[in-house]
Amino acid sequence: MSRRKTERLLNLVVCLLATRRYLTAEQIRRAVPGYPDSDEAFKRMFERDKEELRELGVPLEVGSDQQGGGGEEIGYRIPPQAYELPDIHLTPDEAAVLGLAARVWQRASMADAASGALLKLRAAGVETDVTTAVGIEPRVNTGDPAFPALWEAVRDGRPVAFDYRGIGRTSVARRHLEPWGVVSRRGRWYVVGFDRDRDEQRVFRLSRITGDVVPDGPPGAVTVPEGVDVRRIAFDWGDPLSEPRPATVRLRAGAAQGPRRWARDVRPAGDGGWDEATLSFRDVDRFAPYLARFADDVVVLDPPDLREAVIQQLKSVLAAGENSGGPAGVTPGGGPAGVTAGGDDETAVGGR
Repeated sequence: MSRRKTERLLNLVVCLLATRRYLTAEQIRRAVPGYPDSDEAFKRMFERDKEELRELGVPLEVGSDQQGGGGEEIGYRIPPQAYELPDIHLTPDEAAVLGLAARVWQRASMADAASGALLKLRAAGVETDVTTAVGIEPRVNTGDPAFPALWEAVRDGRPVAFDYRGIGRTSVARRHLEPWGVVSRRGRWYVVGFDRDRDEQRVFRLSRITGDVVPDGPPGAVTVPEGVDVRRIAFDWGDPLSEPRPATVRLRAGAAQGPRRWARDVRPAGDGGWDEATLSFRDVDRFAPYLARFADDVVVLDPPDLREAVIQQLKSVLAAGENSGGPAGVTPGGGPAGVTAGGDDETAVGGR
């Protein structure tokens, strides 16, 4: 349905709800924006609109305010008592769930809708204060720019296309995806779906999507296969915190004390001034920024994806310093983020 038609139907419903008497077709034509000037065109459009409202379940009533006699003109109205929803009766648990959902989405594009829903419930006398009823604080961050478009694509069953930078890659690749669901774990968001380019199910992390996510097909074109569990697919597919991985690095002698505390098998490199050590990590994107903070006191030898990620991190710091006109130095310190797993929070949108 086009935006123009949606606005016209909404205006028509508001007009027929607000009136206390039957409105003739000509009165509706003058009161509701969007109808054409031509009599024949208006008649055809108005007939389609009436049928559309009936298909939507709107109780359109036909009648006349004149009593007796013939020749009275037929009019239309929507009885408010027939249109309004029945009173909403929620249990305390149901109200608590609605309140929790609004708090979960408070940083997402759905925040206005969630807040509006709670406001209407409160206006109807439904208690939605969950500050004491719910003993948890949701921590779902939906700051990834790709999230709103992917959530809408999952909701509408629409294929999408986007540019994606894989682990250890400096360039992006165009991907075409039939999204099944969007999943969150440990503060990271992933989209699960069918990759048309590789002809198989795949998982993409939203933070690695660059640029806009654009529609790549009509709504309803995506069908989630029966029995698909998007959570399991996302967490089984290269879960970044599943198993530790070894990294071989060089540490400048007398420096890089942070990595040395976490290193094992520290040994002289043989060329003077350097030691070689093995570190364990789980998540490239969390470990690379930590190593980059030690600048030229740490050199990653292996694995290639970690080495490339550190190089890119250093390049981005250098570029930021040049753009700001100030020094682009990095300061060592702190513990290696991502070396140990933290808490576990899981959320899924869409899918089965």
